[in-house]
Amino acid sequence: MQMGKPTGFKEYGRKPPPKRPVALRVQDYDEFMASWPEEEARAQGARCMGCSVPFCHSGCPLGNLIPDWNHLVYRGEWEAALAALHRTNNFPEFTGRICPAPCEASCVLSINQDPVTIEYIEKAISDRGWEEGWIRPQPPRRRTGKRVAIVGSGPAGLAAAQQINRCGHAVTVFEREDCVGGLLRLGIPDFKLDKKIVQRRVDQMEAEGVRFKTGVHVGKGYPASELVDGYDAVLLSGGATQPRDLPVPGRELRGVHFAMEYLSQQNRLLSGESVDPGERITAEGKRVVILGGGDTGADCLGTAHRQGAEVVYQYELLSEPPEVRLPDNPWPQWPMILRSSAAHEEGGIRDYDILTKRLSGSNGRVGKLEAVRVKWDTSGGGRPAMREVPGSELEIDADLVLLAMGFLHPEQDGMLAELGVELDGRGNVRTDENRMTSVPNVFAAGDMSRGQSLVVWALADGRDAAACIDAHLTGETSLRRVNPAG
Repeated sequence: MQMGKPTGFKEYGRKPPPKRPVALRVQDYDEFMASWPEEEARAQGARCMGCSVPFCHSGCPLGNLIPDWNHLVYRGEWEAALAALHRTNNFPEFTGRICPAPCEASCVLSINQDPVTIEYIEKAISDRGWEEGWIRPQPPRRRTGKRVAIVGSGPAGLAAAQQINRCGHAVTVFEREDCVGGLLRLGIPDFKLDKKIVQRRVDQMEAEGVRFKTGVHVGKGYPASELVDGYDAVLLSGGATQPRDLPVPGRELRGVHFAMEYLSQQNRLLSGESVDPGERITAEGKRVVILGGGDTGADCLGTAHRQGAEVVYQYELLSEPPEVRLPDNPWPQWPMILRSSAAHEEGGIRDYDILTKRLSGSNGRVGKLEAVRVKWDTSGGGRPAMREVPGSELEIDADLVLLAMGFLHPEQDGMLAELGVELDGRGNVRTDENRMTSVPNVFAAGDMSRGQSLVVWALADGRDAAACIDAHLTGETSLRRVNPAG
């Protein structure tokens, strides 16, 4: 593809959109990213080289047509850019805000320069589409008479629901919570993803004919057999919601919580729900320790800042990553380097190689975290071996401890046990090359079958499952397979 600005990558440096000042943004839960002037967005689009082999495609699980819409943004053809973006991504306003952008790590410029601001251009296109009224409901022209049930309204379920519905099948999405969106709605803080952004997509899908049934916990109060008997196909997309626990003395103390308990409660409060004062989890005036150095830990960090924590520590069991790629981690592999989020810019103390040994306190409430430093031995050539460093014990005052150590697999009791679907060695739902489980007509997608992963992978899995289900119901499909399972 011929680019409109062949020398753009030489003339313009990488320039992301501005962020709201730290002193202002920690006072509220509004999105921290400020608006991008159009001329800057177009200049950033000009940096795309239109490579003959666009490695950004291989980095993006959705296979987004990145050079196409970069070129169109440079030319100011925003509506055409939106059309190109929607060809592969149902919800670019989500990925444009919360994706770690593996496409940028694969950008050819990343060999020796800063990559194209792909994620932010994606956000700018979708935001422009909503502002201009270009994004409207697209109900199917005809109905097939087939009925599909989807369990879980996170990114995989939503993507599959929109795709399947647009094929003409009647789609009903079952969600155990009282709101639609799953992780997007309850797990990600508003300062990263305003919930109005999620709701307007839900409204669009309802206008297209998708039905949402909230407060329905399939497998607990609603028999899974009713879905199998009452629908032509069922898609399980409930996520990997079993959190990794901390099996140390003192885990039972009050003030020790899973990250999702903490984050979802704050999101509920911001949406107008009330919380029993005795159940309130807040960092206000407290010494907070976050265990886990990933995105969820950073979300806890940003939330604790906004709640007025006295001090926040974020500890990671693994070693601190390098600031630049090591020789054994070349482009276009995902760079295993140190990453800092907007929340880290706001404060907090990060530390690595920390192994928690026990939690202690008084009157049933946590007051201290006791830990030891570790070293990782990689000399054996296999998996690194951890050993404690003698004399490195440390004790941290902690009034609130948040466990952000990831998720193991889907919850296996209830729905999965009732259906009797086979699980893989990691406890996820096993599927075949067409994303069907061991139970006929029952499919699975997203974290429920993949394991804990990124929102962009969940979207890709949802779109792929939609193609599989459409082909299963009709014998053929016009939908494109996306990263086929197998």
